[in-house]
Amino acid sequence: MINSLKQSLWKHFAASIDMLKNAITLWPEEYWNTDKKFFYNAYHCLVFLDYYLTIPPKNFSVPLPFTLTEPAHIPKKAIDDVVPDRIYSKQELIDYMQLSREKLRKLIAGLTEEKLNAPWIDKSGPMYLALSGSDALKYSVLDILFYNLRHVQHHAAQLNLLLRQKINNAPDYVSMAEDDL
Repeated sequence: MINSLKQSLWKHFAASIDMLKNAITLWPEEYWNTDKKFFYNAYHCLVFLDYYLTIPPKNFSVPLPFTLTEPAHIPKKAIDDVVPDRIYSKQELIDYMQLSREKLRKLIAGLTEEKLNAPWIDKSGPMYLALSGSDALKYSVLDILFYNLRHVQHHAAQLNLLLRQKINNAPDYVSMAEDDL
């Protein structure tokens, strides 16, 4: 049963990452540095994709730096306090995405029933201040994987909406990853 679960989890989660990549790839280069909403949504998604794949989360470090800020219009300690240090290139985001995709592959391949049920709790990592007090910190590893998959899919859909609004085009749906675990 565990092998079937791992295969299915990989095929669907990797497909959501592939959909995110397709949206980023389709975004026109001429808007990359000017339409920050698209960039920020992609960046935010990738940082949290990586973070939620970090077990234990206290070991999280991101290759594309960010700053935790507390703007006046955002409630204290909100997840949206993650601000990129600069506008990273499309290729930098895609490379970062590929690192996280491989991190996902290794994580899923190494899962056991015990590891799936282990707690995923962050009490000391760099994101703790942004998330402290949240029930989001009290997931099992299986729960955080599903949460993460849904988060990636949510942002891929937002990016597809922005593509439709800007260029009246969006990538096709990816039903399953083509590569195996």
